Amino acid sequence: MSAEKVLVVEDEKDTRFILEKLLIKNKYEVLCTTNGAEALEALKTFSPKVIIADWTMPVIDGLELCRILKKEEKFKLIYFIILTARASLTDRVTGLDVGADDFLVKPVENQELLARIRSRIRVFNLQSELKKIEHSNAVIEMACTIGHKINNPLSSLILSLKNIEEELSAQKDDNLNEDMAIINQSIARIRALTNDLINLKDPRLVEYTPDQKMIKLD
Repeated sequence: MSAEKVLVVEDEKDTRFILEKLLIKNKYEVLCTTNGAEALEALKTFSPKVIIADWTMPVIDGLELCRILKKEEKFKLIYFIILTARASLTDRVTGLDVGADDFLVKPVENQELLARIRSRIRVFNLQSELKKIEHSNAVIEMACTIGHKINNPLSSLILSLKNIEEELSAQKDDNLNEDMAIINQSIARIRALTNDLINLKDPRLVEYTPDQKMIKLD
């Protein structure tokens, strides 16, 4: 099982070092950056479940970083902890207003930090699992709807084709018979696809092209 990922955004060298060593010792995969701009760049390839960011930093501070990330859907579930020397209620309200999930006043108490990280990662994993379930259910409902929508006109097409075949049965035309065989084969494939869509239970994605995936139906 891979280690849970934590991003540390801290310009103060000693604090950054202490946090990194503490988290690594407790089996987390840690990436450290020195300001919000570096953090945004790191998030293009690093996907943490927790971000620990100092409030006061150059370029982009922790509060502005939080504001930027919480506006994007893919980052909303990340547990964002603000580290600050500011302990006033006004400061905490300001942070909460931009979407910060938690505050810790420096110097940080190690066990308290670890306890909060553990509890929030459990919440993160649960929320992610619920989103997967909701997505799977939505895919199943959509597939079933499409299947039924195809099935109705397909049934009419089969009946019409059967009548045409009966009317043409007296004609002995090899080309016509071959065309009818191809049509019947195509109808059989559409019917099989319809049944797969209606009966889809466990939607899984497979690679169709390097930049495109499709639902596996068989």
